[in-house]
Amino acid sequence: MRIILLRHGQSLGNIDELAYCRIPDHTLPLTPSGEQEAIAAGPRVKALLGDAPVAVYVSPYVRTRATLRGLDLGAQAERVVAEPRLREQDWGNLQDPVQQEVLKHQRHAFGHFFFRLPNGESGADVDDRLAAFLTDLETRMAHPDHPDTALVVSHGLTIRLLCRRLFGWSIELFESLSNLETCEHRVLAHDGTRWHLDRPFVQWRASPDGETQD
Repeated sequence: MRIILLRHGQSLGNIDELAYCRIPDHTLPLTPSGEQEAIAAGPRVKALLGDAPVAVYVSPYVRTRATLRGLDLGAQAERVVAEPRLREQDWGNLQDPVQQEVLKHQRHAFGHFFFRLPNGESGADVDDRLAAFLTDLETRMAHPDHPDTALVVSHGLTIRLLCRRLFGWSIELFESLSNLETCEHRVLAHDGTRWHLDRPFVQWRASPDGETQD
């Protein structure tokens, strides 16, 4: 079994943080550069798939669905499931720019995993919903009618937390990892006993508890 994790292409929110103050997060579009990133990622994903079919699980946000369209997988995507549990961490509704800046500083000082955003989620909340998603996904992939490969098109923090949950990484290690770049991918492969990551995430510091991605 394999799971390909792909972050969405560059979105308006990646280049204009004030966009979150006037546009709902779930409707933020890709930028023209993000659209090109998605198109460029198509051949890379297809090379990983070969001729095999794939089951796609995509966050229902506009930017992730647009990224999937840009991949142009066609009939090779045997099934496409819009999966709300793969959405970005919820920061609440339209955000106030002053409060947004204050919250980012508080979140950085408090820790990204446990800090709860007013009217939104903590990283721990995202972790919980991803645990349920992974349980369902592993059950589905064990069925003989399901493709051996699943493609997950999601968001930076969501992908990090999915790996944290899957590998049992410590919270300290999770908070030491950087998000994937836009349209960057990782491949998870199961050898019959455990999952393996094709290459590590970039770390911006050593984990304070000494844990590594190995």
